Amino acid sequence: MVRATYRVRQFLRALTAPLAKEDPAPAMRVLTPRQRALFFRMSPADQRHSLAVCRALEEAGPQPRDLLVAALLHDVGKAAAPMPLWVRVAVVLLDRFAPRLLDRLSEGGGRGWRRPFVVYRRHAEIGAEWAAEAGCSPLTVALIRRHHHLVGRVDGEMDRLLRRLQQADGNW
Repeated sequence: MVRATYRVRQFLRALTAPLAKEDPAPAMRVLTPRQRALFFRMSPADQRHSLAVCRALEEAGPQPRDLLVAALLHDVGKAAAPMPLWVRVAVVLLDRFAPRLLDRLSEGGGRGWRRPFVVYRRHAEIGAEWAAEAGCSPLTVALIRRHHHLVGRVDGEMDRLLRRLQQADGNW
């Protein structure tokens, strides 16, 4: 229920908050030019969300650059397909109340109206591939790839950073 409430608030913010010109400052400071190009491929709502994740991490104290880059680019794979508002709403509701149906909609090559569903399910992998092509570190690429994977027992630096990213992202 907490996650559903978070998603409703995130949805309302996406509807109402324009991306101000000064908002991308953290991205400009942390990202390389190739990584910035990825950041600006995202929708304004996803940019805003990624900046909020980065800000939450920075407010918790100094963070490794790899983690901040992952925070700013973790949802970049969603840019692989247009995600109109109705798709975003459908994905949130299906993920919560009918995950098997979302799985079925996400199967196959993702042509036509199903493409946004496929991209949503694969956005972490797509984003990780793009991040690697943009010169992100292997750690950043791994954090992006795994940002929806549940971290059980924290074992090592990768798991600690992944847990921090997930907490800032509000996923778990």
